Amino acid sequence: MKAIIVTGGKQYTVSEGDVIFVEKLGVEAEENVKFDEVLAVLDGENTKIGTPVVEGACVEAKVVKNGKGKKIHVLRYKAKKGEKKKIGHRQPYTKVEITKIAL
Repeated sequence: MKAIIVTGGKQYTVSEGDVIFVEKLGVEAEENVKFDEVLAVLDGENTKIGTPVVEGACVEAKVVKNGKGKKIHVLRYKAKKGEKKKIGHRQPYTKVEITKIAL
């Protein structure tokens, strides 16, 4: 069984046991989180597609850890002005493990 969920403005295709990285959630490690915005549940003959979400469907997950991604470097530069600035950014994420897909 697979499901398509929305979190952090992005869509993810998940099944039970998957480990995914999502935009940072306000939840501590080892806690459970529930995703209510399920766009579709795919189960062979019993496929349900929402308009826009499937009523009563939810995906439960366990938070593995919170962290930050690899650093990206951004260089701002203005030609002929002698102006440049180097900055870095690390995007925060939450690593979750999908435990249950319920209809």
